[in-house]
Amino acid sequence: MAEVTLTNIRKSYGNVDVIHGVDLDIEDGQFVVLVGPSGCGKSTLLRMVAGLETISSGEISIGRRVVNNLDPKDRDIAMVFQNYALYPHMTVATNMGFSLEHRGASKSGIAERVNWAAGILGLTPLLDRYPRQLSGGQRQRVAMGRAIVRSPQVFLFDEPLSNLDAKLRVVMRGEIKALHDKLKTTMIYVTHDQVEAMTMADKIVVLNGGKIEQSGTPLELYDHPANKFVAGFIGSPSMNFVSGKVQADGLVASGVTIPLPDRAQKYVGKDVTIGIRPEHLLVKDKGLAAQVLLVEPMGHETQITVQLGEASITGLFRERLSLMAGSGVEIGFHTRSIHLFSAQDGARLD
Repeated sequence: MAEVTLTNIRKSYGNVDVIHGVDLDIEDGQFVVLVGPSGCGKSTLLRMVAGLETISSGEISIGRRVVNNLDPKDRDIAMVFQNYALYPHMTVATNMGFSLEHRGASKSGIAERVNWAAGILGLTPLLDRYPRQLSGGQRQRVAMGRAIVRSPQVFLFDEPLSNLDAKLRVVMRGEIKALHDKLKTTMIYVTHDQVEAMTMADKIVVLNGGKIEQSGTPLELYDHPANKFVAGFIGSPSMNFVSGKVQADGLVASGVTIPLPDRAQKYVGKDVTIGIRPEHLLVKDKGLAAQVLLVEPMGHETQITVQLGEASITGLFRERLSLMAGSGVEIGFHTRSIHLFSAQDGARLD
């Protein structure tokens, strides 16, 4: 196990800068998830840690050893790819043990490590099969097993679940988290799926445009987003945003006046953007008049989208609601849970 430190990491392709001075400290044994939209630089950053991409400037250290000029094989890391990267002509056991064989390990040592990893991942009955005989989830476990047998200091995962169906993704993210709990090895995991980030990470790093917008525990980012971008990216369904001017009785926006928490009084007369998470909406008597645009019943909860003045907002309710598209409804808010952001640059105001 080892800590990983990135210091002022930059990456350019010709005149195009894609990573802009990233600083990141990852503790020994921590599960860190790099998350962000497509093109934000998260996979490029991971590949630089792995040694598959050169860095333009800065320093990467693994276990307090600077690895800038080391080949991937000398960094003591193991990487799990999106496409599994299994050899089709090799059995599960041979795939898992190939890297050890390549490093000159004994047959008995390889067999011992492969059987140990297979036991952890539930692959023991599948060791004599070929990749074509496996399901997507089984292939992904084999890819993880191939990484585990080496006992690296750091595991790197590059969107490993993106090829799986929704149900299997849920199962596999639980298995990866359980694997981390067993091995206690440093893991860096890249995904564009913020649900994966929220459910798996000890620490989330939100990237945008090659820069870190915010890092912290999942609940820190959920409850105290540093800016509008993080607030909108973390959480499903996404946070609602409404822009307007703060007045003594609330935010005047989109043809309505939305009540605000007392802390908003210091912004009276200023343009702001408020953020409201879907679960903080209420259906209530004497609320704000809105029109139902869409109802999505999911059994244990109901998601509705309403037109409030000129704004379209989404609410998530832990109950079944008898509403229909086109009908009227009165809504309210958990006022204390409203977030305030600068209308100019999106920075958090409180």
